[in-house]
Amino acid sequence: MTGYADDLALAHTLADAADAISTARFRALDLRVESKPDLTPVSDADTAVERRIRDLLGEHRPADGLLGEEYGAQPAAGPDGRRWVIDPIDGTKNFVRGVPVWGTLIALLEGDQPVLGLVSAPALGRRWWAAAGAGAWAGPDRDSGEPIHVSAVRQLGDASFCYSSLTGWEAAGRLDAMLGLMRDCWRSRAYGDFYGYVLLAEGALDVMVEPELSLWDVAALVPIVREAGGTITDLAGTPAPAGGPGTEHSAVASNGALHADILARLRRPAER
Repeated sequence: MTGYADDLALAHTLADAADAISTARFRALDLRVESKPDLTPVSDADTAVERRIRDLLGEHRPADGLLGEEYGAQPAAGPDGRRWVIDPIDGTKNFVRGVPVWGTLIALLEGDQPVLGLVSAPALGRRWWAAAGAGAWAGPDRDSGEPIHVSAVRQLGDASFCYSSLTGWEAAGRLDAMLGLMRDCWRSRAYGDFYGYVLLAEGALDVMVEPELSLWDVAALVPIVREAGGTITDLAGTPAPAGGPGTEHSAVASNGALHADILARLRRPAER
């Protein structure tokens, strides 16, 4: 893990601290949940995790910038444009309902490019991580990781297709295209949030798509998908994430072999 070894070790330390807080609050009877202005839920676990990560980054990387879902942006003090991007609990709706598919997402960006990503899903007992040029890994902890790689599926009819929900695609005017893809793939499942992307990186499925994301939703996933041999772009085919922190992102992630076909089909009405 040359180049980003120290940063990756720190990311694991951040994830350890996050896991200790989130697991203690998962299914807690006194969990406090509020609605944000966009009507999405936020729990006391979300805010506590982000505060702890901010404290640790202030201690270990005081010159780096920081963007978190709950407390916004903190500019970099140094000149090199390094910035950590944090989603303290991705899958808050699952978390507050007691569904174990949720995790903490940690990314390091240089400029606008994610160079390191880590996803920790303690309720699933699994973690995924990658750094530029160092491959993608998964396992129960940093000492037990094994390399992961995307699938070799080359035909849409053999592909496992994953998405988050259909409502966003309907709002984007692409529901017919989505339904056409779902009909033509071998199978389709809506795992949602980070989980579809890491299953893609492991080769357990072949395509994951979402029409609307924030930077903290996708930044950590980009290095994991790419280092596992996959491709991740927006709907226009621009390498993800396209745009700055305030930009709404879309994501099309695949094993690479299916990418051009998926993009083309999402841009046109579904074939009948």
